[in-house]
Amino acid sequence: MRSQSAAPSNVVRFPGPRAARSDNRDQKGLLDTVYTNGSFVIAAEDRETKMIASRLQIFGFLNIAEIRMDGSVRSLRPSEAANTSLARPWRLSRPSFDELPPIAG
Repeated sequence: MRSQSAAPSNVVRFPGPRAARSDNRDQKGLLDTVYTNGSFVIAAEDRETKMIASRLQIFGFLNIAEIRMDGSVRSLRPSEAANTSLARPWRLSRPSFDELPPIAG
């Protein structure tokens, strides 16, 4: 007995539609980049990446600093970062656990 393959040999499969973007994958990629390099600079006009970074800052995974015109940095609070400004670039860095208050007890 001879078995036949399920698909005919003259059919060429074209790739289907691309998968929709996943916020979880984008967040993981951004975290991997920051944690691997120690810091990461986001361009001033990159609103989408700034929104992802501000969400990660709320949960304590990142620190966000705004880079001023003279090159100095100013740390942004989560409430400030949530109002994503396109005026200046941001520097993302890993949170320092030395900044956490000691646990009482």
